[in-house]
Amino acid sequence: MKVIQTALPGVLVLEPKVFGDERGFFLESYNAKVFREATGLDVTFVQDNHSRSARHVLRGIHYQVVRPQGKLVRAVSGTVFDVAVDLRRSSPTFGRWVGVELSAENHRQMWIPAGFGHGFLVLSGYADFLYKTTDYWVAEYDRAVRWDDSTLAIDWPMAGSAPVVSAKDAAAPTLDMAETYA
Repeated sequence: MKVIQTALPGVLVLEPKVFGDERGFFLESYNAKVFREATGLDVTFVQDNHSRSARHVLRGIHYQVVRPQGKLVRAVSGTVFDVAVDLRRSSPTFGRWVGVELSAENHRQMWIPAGFGHGFLVLSGYADFLYKTTDYWVAEYDRAVRWDDSTLAIDWPMAGSAPVVSAKDAAAPTLDMAETYA
């Protein structure tokens, strides 16, 4: 596995080894030992989630307070622009973001540590997106920051199209009003 550092310390892009021929391909999507050796992180995943979204759907920026989740994410069909936002007020990179294209073709994954918000925009006709999380989802701790907050200034590649967002995401507070991490 190849590990690529991003502009946000701790947020990593992972490229698995892909073995392909005329029949198709094989890759190991997760191996605890390889992940630990490649990243230096010893994490335990407790929940896997799968979402399917249509073109222009934007999900995020989501996170969980009290019981923050680390996430290992990937697109198994389609293409998404995946974003991590540092929501730790004590961090020198608080409020900064990084975005990476994840697709079924490039097989890339992104590791988003606890303390970061997460969101993605679907660039293809649809996308199936998988999340491995280090803690369980708990509704009462679920939070969001507004996806179009001018303070964050995330450069979503929308090509002039308006995103499709949930009512929750449309009503999410801006970063200055959001409950974040210390």
